[in-house]
Amino acid sequence: MSSFPRWAACALVFAAVAASAQQRFPGIGRSATEAEVRAWDIDVRADFKGLPKGQGSVALGLEVWEAKCASCHGVFGESNDVFFPIVGGTTRQDIVSGRVARLADPAYPQRTTLMKLSTVSSLWDYINRAMPWTAPKTLTTEEVYAVTAYILHLGDIVPDDFVLSDRNIAEVQQRLPNRNGMTTAHALWPGSGLGGTTRPDVQAGACMSGCAGEPKLASYLPEHARDAHGNLADQQRRVGPMRGAVTVRTTAAAPAASTNASPLQLLQKNACLACHANDVKLVGPAFKEVAARYAGRADRVEYLAGKIRGGAQGSWGAIPMPAQTQLSEAEAQALAKWIANLNSEK
Repeated sequence: MSSFPRWAACALVFAAVAASAQQRFPGIGRSATEAEVRAWDIDVRADFKGLPKGQGSVALGLEVWEAKCASCHGVFGESNDVFFPIVGGTTRQDIVSGRVARLADPAYPQRTTLMKLSTVSSLWDYINRAMPWTAPKTLTTEEVYAVTAYILHLGDIVPDDFVLSDRNIAEVQQRLPNRNGMTTAHALWPGSGLGGTTRPDVQAGACMSGCAGEPKLASYLPEHARDAHGNLADQQRRVGPMRGAVTVRTTAAAPAASTNASPLQLLQKNACLACHANDVKLVGPAFKEVAARYAGRADRVEYLAGKIRGGAQGSWGAIPMPAQTQLSEAEAQALAKWIANLNSEK
């Protein structure tokens, strides 16, 4: 596809799907526009196709990093209790050889991102698509270049006055410590452009005889874990036949709130259960831990409501809790009252 625009190929696929859908369901759906396809087509390949033009300095990367990244990944990429370190474990000799020696050392205690990373494009692409964790896709192109440059500087791959751009990123690739740590000699990287091959590395023929019988269920979600992360059915995208299991317990309803929504509904709607559970610590403390810590405060409901809406950092570790400003005062009060009274329930 080197001579054929990627967005054009995607558009053909979308058009074919739309045409099929319109035949089965007349009047429903339409073909995606070129602009819509381009908005989704943001991946960056290992040969840097798809990389937007732009640049960003290590100095700017430091500013962005401290404002939006350091709370989870540490000022120097050492990360916190939840996330693995990004930087560390590489040497200047690795930059020369292109293979990280400590990956073969079983005595070395960890595997950092820069130890395993074989393409700069993977780092740029992931930051662009998924960071920061609480607001993915909000970084500008310049900020993505800058943060990538800052991480590379932390690994001594580029100097502190370096400006990373679409014009010099291929040169930086040749200094990546583990650039020779990945093979492309398989059909997952088709064509010669990326060093791949068109011949699959697994050969098999179709077999439609002697098939196994009806499969038997070998595992299931244990009862004690059903609602540890909220109702899974509400967390699945309603596209296609895939549906999450309904994991809400029917025997124990959440206490009534002074708002139209129950505390459980508010927790699910605002993604609180991604970081918190009732009885166990996840990314943040368990709700019952919070209730126990502030049980002696007369103003605990007002205090907790303020923390919920305003955000907090440092009380329960290095990971901050973003401000939940989408909650109304009444909703924050309802959640705070529910949390504060958890340990008093019989």
